[in-house]
Amino acid sequence: MTSAGDAVARLVRDEGTRVLATLIRVTGSVDVAQDATQDAVVRALQMWPVDGVPDNPRAWLLVTAKRRAIDILRREARRAGKEAESMITDAVPARDDLLRLVFTCCHPALAVEAQVALALRTLGGLSMAEVARALLVPEPTMAKRLTRAKQKIAQARIPYRVPPDEELPARLASVAATVYLIFNEGYAAGSGDSLVRVALTAEALRLARMLADLMPDEPTVLGLLALLVLHDSRRTARLSPTGGPVLLADQDRSRWHAESIKEGVSLVGRALRRSPAPNSYVLQAAIAACHALAPSYAETNWDAVVSWYDVLLTVEDTPVTRLNRAVAVAERDGPAEALPLVDAIEGLSGYPWWHATRAELLRRLDRPAEARAAYENALTLDLSTPQADHLRNRLADLKEAEKPEETQEPPPPP
Repeated sequence: MTSAGDAVARLVRDEGTRVLATLIRVTGSVDVAQDATQDAVVRALQMWPVDGVPDNPRAWLLVTAKRRAIDILRREARRAGKEAESMITDAVPARDDLLRLVFTCCHPALAVEAQVALALRTLGGLSMAEVARALLVPEPTMAKRLTRAKQKIAQARIPYRVPPDEELPARLASVAATVYLIFNEGYAAGSGDSLVRVALTAEALRLARMLADLMPDEPTVLGLLALLVLHDSRRTARLSPTGGPVLLADQDRSRWHAESIKEGVSLVGRALRRSPAPNSYVLQAAIAACHALAPSYAETNWDAVVSWYDVLLTVEDTPVTRLNRAVAVAERDGPAEALPLVDAIEGLSGYPWWHATRAELLRRLDRPAEARAAYENALTLDLSTPQADHLRNRLADLKEAEKPEETQEPPPPP
């Protein structure tokens, strides 16, 4: 596909997510809305590259999807034709349709493991493979979870709305996880030709700000927003002119967005003051603040970073958290101390950044054959094109033993 075609495809995908959220609201059916939106997306991908992108892409998609939804509802005899038509014809995109959708997907009537998966699939517009990769489960398992979740929404008649205040805390953990994983997929896309998917990061930030409006004193929300803002502050410095990744150690910090850093650090302070106990998002945001406030990579307070990770492990002892802590230990104490920590982590054999981190540590320990094997293992797994190109370049550079070493920065932990 040409670059122009890629741009059209990204536009269709981004706007299609908003159309899907609106159609779920007005039809009350995830399946009908998905079928109708998919039909509109296919038509757009066929027509727009030939006829040009319409002035209002979202409106075009919504009208096309509404027509298809009416046809589906008539065919399935779920409602009388006129009732279905009047219901959908009156539909207009609502500002909080996406927020309504994420709360619907994260309803406590659904199994916990299905809530985030369903929200990522519908709200984030992620493919089945992308959702499975984000949650570190096999794709067939994920497909079954999603089918059961959609059936449950229909059978239980789960309302499509932002819940009243008293119901918000019960759903917050799943909602926050969903917003963060959407951001994470945009921040470091796991597949495709682009390292960063700006539309996803922007949508996650918008949702996080809406959550902060709903729950302004909630530490989880403040920590989540701080974490997203601080990571996003580095966005322009993370890409080379060719679209490849620029590692944290090599980023031009003058290109980091100072106002975002100021906002993020302020949010971290507010979140810490309101946290009666250690909170995962607040702790991750504190780690991000350590990086944001360091004048240079060499001046990073690695003692503080490792200490924050130690606290984080008391509330979120996951393989990815342990991997990220090991990366910090490598910077503070050296690769010889970090490699055993990485090798001891279980459950990440299908995670490319575990292999890539091992490769970098082995490289720094002057064990090129083992490093090469680790790079090659990483390259067999799902990666975006820029990420894969970066690892191939690192693999090729092993022949130049005298070249200074770098440390791979994994994406932020889910």
